[in-house]
Amino acid sequence: MGPTPSPELNGLVRKLATIAQLSGDDERAILALPARLKTFDEDNDLVREGQRPMECCLILEGLVGRYKVLGRGQRQIMSLHLPGDIPDLVSLELPVMDHNLGTLTPVRAAFLPHAALRELIAARPAVAGAFWRDSLIDAAIVREWLAGIGRRTARQRIAHLLCELCVRLRALRLIVDRIFELPVTQAELGDALGLSTVHVNRVLQDLRRDNLIVSQGRTLKILDWDRLRLAGDFDPTYLHLRRTAAL
Repeated sequence: MGPTPSPELNGLVRKLATIAQLSGDDERAILALPARLKTFDEDNDLVREGQRPMECCLILEGLVGRYKVLGRGQRQIMSLHLPGDIPDLVSLELPVMDHNLGTLTPVRAAFLPHAALRELIAARPAVAGAFWRDSLIDAAIVREWLAGIGRRTARQRIAHLLCELCVRLRALRLIVDRIFELPVTQAELGDALGLSTVHVNRVLQDLRRDNLIVSQGRTLKILDWDRLRLAGDFDPTYLHLRRTAAL
């Protein structure tokens, strides 16, 4: 008998299914990975810059940000990561972390040993291809964010990010319609988009006033998808979702 499948890893299977096609045997091999489970409060690091991890971190619940801290203590969040993401998958090939992964909410994570992941990749070419595709899409998201910070207005940046989160969450079947939790502070949005907290607040008010979104507490609802997409200059091509996931 082989290893007992872990239901904790279903999120990884679901995430990979949005970008690649895997067989039932491939999925069962993923579910058989050994996993060390751990919980974190918000504002904690899963992995720090300069570390040499021997495991990869799979997000099970919560929201994680990839970030760097500059010389004067300024933080730049470079991407947001959802359940099913392995944001440090590159540590399989790049032994020293060159950025931090920090929790923006309470997080449950599964740590997967590098050795087990390498065995899986060697034995399952389709899984290797899915992980490779996932890493390429991760880089595509960073490129899109870079273009946004460099050339989009504050309104476009915020509208674009809201569209991205909605599409990614819908692909994972974590939300219904276009209503989702936005559990980040305005300061954290500013760190992600290169804006001041005051500027973020002003733009969110404008989007509400224009009846593009409505929010109550941490719950946000997109009222007019087409207008918000146009406001954010949003084209989901860079997410490279399979058609079934995109729909």
